[in-house]
This record gives sequence, structure tokens and C-alpha cells, in this order.
Amino acid sequence: MAPGTARPVAIPLAGWAQRQLDALALTTRSRPIAELSAAALLGERAALNGFTVPGAVSAGGGCRLYPTRDGALALALPRADDRALLPALFGDPAAEHDDEAQLAARIARARAHDLVPVGRLLGLPIARLNERAASPAASLATIGLPAENVSDQPLVIDLSALWAGPLAARLLGLAGANVVKVESLSRPDAMREGDAALYARLNDGKASVALNLRKPDGRNALIALIRRARVVIEAARPRALAQLGVDADALVREVPGLAWITITGHGTRGDAGNWIGLGDDCGVAGGLSGALLRATGTLGFVGDAMADPLTGIVAANQAATMLARGHAGRMVVSMSGVVRSALAAERRRDPLALTQALRDWAAARGQPFGAAPC
Repeated sequence: MAPGTARPVAIPLAGWAQRQLDALALTTRSRPIAELSAAALLGERAALNGFTVPGAVSAGGGCRLYPTRDGALALALPRADDRALLPALFGDPAAEHDDEAQLAARIARARAHDLVPVGRLLGLPIARLNERAASPAASLATIGLPAENVSDQPLVIDLSALWAGPLAARLLGLAGANVVKVESLSRPDAMREGDAALYARLNDGKASVALNLRKPDGRNALIALIRRARVVIEAARPRALAQLGVDADALVREVPGLAWITITGHGTRGDAGNWIGLGDDCGVAGGLSGALLRATGTLGFVGDAMADPLTGIVAANQAATMLARGHAGRMVVSMSGVVRSALAAERRRDPLALTQALRDWAAARGQPFGAAPC
């Protein structure tokens, strides 16, 4: 470490994530995977952007924790359109859109138990502390046909955007897969402009294709690509896939050896299948901020959008395991479920160490995450 360089802050659950990476390296027999640091992956965006250890405002600034009458909730308002939904959230046409102090005061008078279901119906990324699990970390939704051919360089189609899915595809690429990133001409990956440095890191080494998915030719080209693939990674809600004419379950049943990874905020079961989830609020839903509050008495975020990189690692592991075993099917990975599963595993493994890691994290509030990984 160069003189004057900030020492990286230890991120809770980094040890759990490293064990998942080690398992991925064993499955894929990949030296590049074996050389990866989970701590670096968890702090990758923060390090690239110079973020500091957060308090009640997430490291990237896009999500906030608000005290309520019955605990606390996390709410992300990444777009102006999301703020325009605040009157509907409170059932008050006069509710202020842009005044943060008024928003916090209004939320403090309300109950998270009441606001979170309404927010989710409106399509807001929102969660409350100590939620009940909506979905397991990973579940097999559809069983496919066994693989007919085995390749040392399987084709992976990355239909996802932002962080978790692209990270999963990047890891599979490091393990030897041929990865093609497919974007819609009308809705490219928002990470391109939102965080160009992370976008470049996550999509390095991938081939790139842009299709007009509003036109039959574009949709047909997408289906043709999928039919050649061994792995598809996507993070679209069921309605969005249906609008493209893509039936994931039908394709899994038709294409031998197709491993389809669906990344979701909270799974696909019932109403939760339509909930919007981003890395910070899914971390809260999975119990991270609740664990921090119990360990330290302080309200805050743990890590930087932790559900994203944790889920990316888990999704890559699921895909690699299916490839290694010649299995096919559609695997649903829940970001909040991954966080909950990781926390539970660490509590079983060493509860005192987990508590200390959370206390150390809280004590480092305001410090830089550390230098960007190589």
C-alpha cells in the first residue's frame, strides 16, 4: 500500500463472500477467480468513487434511512418521477416533493408498516427494518432439459443492467465463458452514464450487442441468441420480459442445457415478484441495518449497496454449478434473500465475530473505503 493511501475498511460479510468466491473458483477451476478478493468486489464502486463509510444516507447518496413510529424504513428516490409519487405514498396531494426535512418529518409521523406496502405498489425502492423473508436466496423455478453438448467456453447472454447481473456475467467471463452483453437501443444500461468507471469494470471483456427490442427483428435476434446460449442472466420483472415476447420458462423447457438466472429484488412469489429492489434497500430488507442497530444502537447502512455485489457472486455460483453438473433450469435469485442468508450463515458460524465486525463498521463512519482494487 502506497504511503498516504487510505487503509480499506473491513466490510461485514466480506468473509462470507470470500467463501462463495472460493467455491466458485473450485467449481470453475479458474485461476483468475481464485485470485479475486471478495472485499475488493464489495467495495469496488465505493473505492472507484471515493465513497466513505455511510450513516443513515447510503454511500452513493441515493437511499436514506428514516425513523418512523414503528422503527425505520429505507427509501430510494433515484429519479424525479419517483419523487413525484410522494403525494400518493402519503395519500396527500399537498405532500412536498423536494424538501428533505419535510419528507423526513412526514415519515417520522407515519408507520413503516403502512408506508412500505403502498410504496411497493407505487413501484418505489422501499424497505423496512426487520422484514419477514419474501423469498429464499435462490430457488429453482423451472427444470430444463439436460445439456447435449459440453463446451469449455459456454456462451453467456447478459441481459441485465446496473451491478448484480453484470458482475455475475463478469465472473463467468473470468472463468472462461464467452459473454455477450445485450442492451436495448431504447433503454441501455443506466450504469453507462450513471457510473462509467464501474460500468467499464463490470463489462470488461464482454462482447456487446444493441438491439431494437421494440421491433420484431430485434426481438427475433434476441431469441436466436438465447437459443444458442448455455447461460442467460437477466433482472427484468416478469411483465417486462412478456412485453418483449420472451417466455423464460418456455425457453428453458425447449433449449437443452439452458441455465437461466433471474435476479430479483425479493423473488418472484406473489406480490413480491413486482416489488422494485435496489442494492441499498434490499440490504435493509435482508436485515443488514437491523443487525447494525442491534449491535451498535445506531441506524445506518452496511457496505455500499451490499445486496448487489453479494448477489452477483451468488448468481455466478449458481450458474457455474449448473454448468458443471450439466443441469438446466431457471434459477431465481433474490437480493434481499441473499443478504438474509449471508447474515444467518455468519450468525451460525461466529456470532461474536459478526457483532464485532458491525461495531467496527459503525466506528469507521465517515472514513474512506480505501484504494480502488487493481
